[in-house]
Amino acid sequence: MPSSASELALNVEVNVPFLRRYARALTGSQESGDRYAAATLEAILEDGDVLIGAENPKVALFHAFHVVWLSAGAPVGDADTTLSARAQDHMAGLTPNSREALLLHAIEGFTEKEIGMIMGTEAGEAADLIDIARKEMETSIAGKVMVIEDEAIIAMDISAIVAEVGHKVTGVARTRAEAVELAAADRPDLIVADIQLADNSSGIDAVNDILGQFDDLPVIFITAFPERLLTGKRPEPAFLITKPFTEDQVRSAVSQAMFFASTETLTA
Repeated sequence: MPSSASELALNVEVNVPFLRRYARALTGSQESGDRYAAATLEAILEDGDVLIGAENPKVALFHAFHVVWLSAGAPVGDADTTLSARAQDHMAGLTPNSREALLLHAIEGFTEKEIGMIMGTEAGEAADLIDIARKEMETSIAGKVMVIEDEAIIAMDISAIVAEVGHKVTGVARTRAEAVELAAADRPDLIVADIQLADNSSGIDAVNDILGQFDDLPVIFITAFPERLLTGKRPEPAFLITKPFTEDQVRSAVSQAMFFASTETLTA
């Protein structure tokens, strides 16, 4: 546990990339997520005692974020940018706090006890909220998912998970060129992309090429080094999965991203 200002700064620095990842997935927007993450850091600067002496600095940091986010009314992205009006309608029908619990567990890897500490509830209630979120989100929206992945076994795993939760896989691309061609042939509602591809091309470049053709396609990036994409120095993804990933992480990220898709091809 941090006992000094220097230890506090180190703990915050190490965990901020993951807080930003969570904030972006929660709000559905890079801009909105970063804004509330920054507001959390400002609150900590004003009162560092909230982390100094904390048994688990990462849990304390995420709890501080929740205090800030809830005080602002638990907002999401603007409907005229990354979040469609349809997605907002679905959001309104979800059980309160369920998405938060699911993200904290499946994407960030917190235990049910830790989630309870972050959200100010009991571990049992956190577990119930996770189960509720899975059921509600996976049955609310179905769409088409394109996979960009050069490793055949991983591509098969991702495709199988996507299909299990009710989505159609339009195909798998192994290179940047294949990805652009596949997207043009069958426009997806969501892209799941690895960073490094078979011909040493970049999944990020492939996605940028595709986004040049279509507006507002949500993207989930998969990487072994998520902190390298969360530096604040360049455009960054709102949805990010760490390798090696679990089935639960993929299911949850796909469900979250579909909620923030702004295409007319989604079916409720």
